[in-house]
Amino acid sequence: MSSGRVRRTLLQLAAPGPAHRVFRANVRGYAQAAAVQDTKPPVALFGLDGTYASALYTAAAKTSSLDSTSKSLAALAEVFKRDAKLPLILNAPTLSPSDKSQIVQELQRHMGAQDKGETVKNFLKTLADNNRLGILQGVCDKFTTLMGAARGEMDLTVTSAAKLDNKVLQRLEAAVARSEYSQGKKLKVVSKINPDIMGGLVVEVGDRTIDLSVSAKIAKMNKLLTDTL
Repeated sequence: MSSGRVRRTLLQLAAPGPAHRVFRANVRGYAQAAAVQDTKPPVALFGLDGTYASALYTAAAKTSSLDSTSKSLAALAEVFKRDAKLPLILNAPTLSPSDKSQIVQELQRHMGAQDKGETVKNFLKTLADNNRLGILQGVCDKFTTLMGAARGEMDLTVTSAAKLDNKVLQRLEAAVARSEYSQGKKLKVVSKINPDIMGGLVVEVGDRTIDLSVSAKIAKMNKLLTDTL
């Protein structure tokens, strides 16, 4: 399917309708591990959470615990979805060593028995020791990106002003999968809601963005009017 046909499909869909070893207590220990080529993260990530996610990926790969680490972080990501106050708690500057220890224990409880070799538990301790618990949600998200890339997947992120019907998401996935945007990779659909776009869709495939939001159209119109006047 050509990029033109994909765009037309997106326009139709956009029409208004009814996050086993003790880790060292600093990130340099992870950076050193990342130098090993056979455990190198599949894609480059940026930001502090990306640095830690990449370091965790390398450490998990070296201990053959990538799958269990991924499952553990997925469980933690669900906790963030259920508890909107958790990021505020983790970012609190007044956390004492005792507070951090209790937080790590509570997060470990949510992971259950799937944390092979306590890889994630020790990682959480490292975050706590370095006052970085506040980046945990970002680490969960970016580790998912690394695992997807390792599996040959590509994220298809669809942002809408309101929740989309599964049938709409399936049509969108099928349209992009047949297009040049997918690069022949398996797509992993991630649906997000952002009322600020006012309507329509913002579709991100890999490093490509197709912005068909109402807010973008209004911004273009305003710029056109400003330039004309």
